[in-house]
Amino acid sequence: MLITTGTMLIKDGTILPEPSPKRASYSSGWNSVTDFERREIEKQLDTAGWTFFYIAGQIKTSAFGFDDQKRMLTAVRRAIRDVQTQGCNCLEIDQVTEQSFLGVPYVSVFAHSRHIQNGNRFVRI
Repeated sequence: MLITTGTMLIKDGTILPEPSPKRASYSSGWNSVTDFERREIEKQLDTAGWTFFYIAGQIKTSAFGFDDQKRMLTAVRRAIRDVQTQGCNCLEIDQVTEQSFLGVPYVSVFAHSRHIQNGNRFVRI
């Protein structure tokens, strides 16, 4: 699974109104949305009377290494850890950059916590 700007990751067990977006397993307990974009998810949730919270404060994680997939997975898992600390069940990738430092490649992932729930009062998971 390729992580790019706009990728949405949703925690396993998160209940969504129908029609629910298709999800593919990404990391332990988290799935990527494969057939909906953020705007479509927002519209679907709004129509159903649900709330798609946007948590202020950008998450930035990085990981070094020569294995592309492992480097990306490590950075995303660090972002997921931050999302879980905030009690949220969704992560939206804002930007992914790949660079190197002294010949060692690294990836930086910029993201925001999101939270999906029925109702308009934030309830931590």
